[in-house]
Amino acid sequence: MFDALKGRMEKSIAALKSELATIRTGRANAALLDQVRVSYYGSEVPLSQVGNISVPEPRMLVIAPWEKSIIGDIEKAILKSDLGLTPTNDGEVIRIVLPELTEDRRKELVKQVRASSEKAKVSIRNIRRDANDDVKKQIKDEGLSEDEGKRLQEKIQKITDGFIAEVDQTIEHKETDILTV
Repeated sequence: MFDALKGRMEKSIAALKSELATIRTGRANAALLDQVRVSYYGSEVPLSQVGNISVPEPRMLVIAPWEKSIIGDIEKAILKSDLGLTPTNDGEVIRIVLPELTEDRRKELVKQVRASSEKAKVSIRNIRRDANDDVKKQIKDEGLSEDEGKRLQEKIQKITDGFIAEVDQTIEHKETDILTV
């Protein structure tokens, strides 16, 4: 029971971390482009499947497509994404220079990070509620004692508190990254 509970909560943390990876800090990160999908032979594929993404400088991304013919499609996909990035190409590779974040933009990103953390916390609390409901069902249907049920619920709460603390720690680290000039 507790392994399944921890597994579901870990998935919530993993989803949060993957969402946070796409939020831009002051430094370039290839994960920024994880959500960008490129039209490639009639289907939408992740950018990482049509080219190599590298970070040669702290504020620059370079995309080297495996086929030169899709450079235009990659540029269109990046422009169409809501990242606010402007790609430039020289016929061989695409370069994206990340502009310096303004104070207002940093504050917006922190709000976005906090919203993501709240979603993760709600998800973890929903998982806790489901586990507590299972315990109550066991008390009612399977004859589990009230004391044993309380002990299980306390353990569920301790596990939940640990995961909520992990969310807070992850968010604090991301906020520090964003606010560091």
